Amino acid sequence: MILELIKDIAKLTLLVACLQFALSAYVRRKQPAWSGPLEKRRLAVLLVLVLAVSAIKVSEDVLGGESGPIDAAILLFIHSHVPSTLTGFFEVVTVTGSSTVLIPLATGATIALLWARRRFEALLLAASVISGATVVYVVKTLVGRARPPLWETEWYWGSSFPSGHTLVVAAFATAAALSVSRIWPASRYFALSIAILWISLVALSRLVLGVHWPTDVLAAVCIGAFLPLGMSIALKLRQV
Repeated sequence: MILELIKDIAKLTLLVACLQFALSAYVRRKQPAWSGPLEKRRLAVLLVLVLAVSAIKVSEDVLGGESGPIDAAILLFIHSHVPSTLTGFFEVVTVTGSSTVLIPLATGATIALLWARRRFEALLLAASVISGATVVYVVKTLVGRARPPLWETEWYWGSSFPSGHTLVVAAFATAAALSVSRIWPASRYFALSIAILWISLVALSRLVLGVHWPTDVLAAVCIGAFLPLGMSIALKLRQV
């Protein structure tokens, strides 16, 4: 299993390198005006490629039924090592990723950004949340993966893949961190730390509560973070 993991990482690394090379070649030949903006965002572009390739790889494993044994082993390990006294805490955490919390939060933040005349940030935040929710609905409908049968989860809506709570939180938190970084550059690392902490806790809460497989939340994190990062780069290139 370890050998297979090393092979997968090597393949993904090679694929990302090839994609980055192909993108650089395309920009130099077809869109030279993009060279400057992309060079300044080299790390962001690399992260977008890594997230995209990782999401595709995890999705392939899920659709091909290859992730089952690893998913079950990780989920059972978490369930046996997380104290039951923390269940209440993780139930509260998972609520922060629900539509009941995220819709008012995203709406209020977008309105505040528009009022402050930060149109770029408002567009990025709104588009990230809306596109994230759309991806969740479409993929859940198409894939129809069953939730973990290890615990009672029938009262949860929809299929298991991907984790909707995790994906939309990742989209919102990443977009919010990017917006804060643009408005208050000195707070960049603090905003990023809060975003990572929130995404991680929501993702973990879905596993602790036993309503998602690990690959559900892994794909959700990759897709959720990819959307605002990709949109941010695309919006900046449109201004060139």
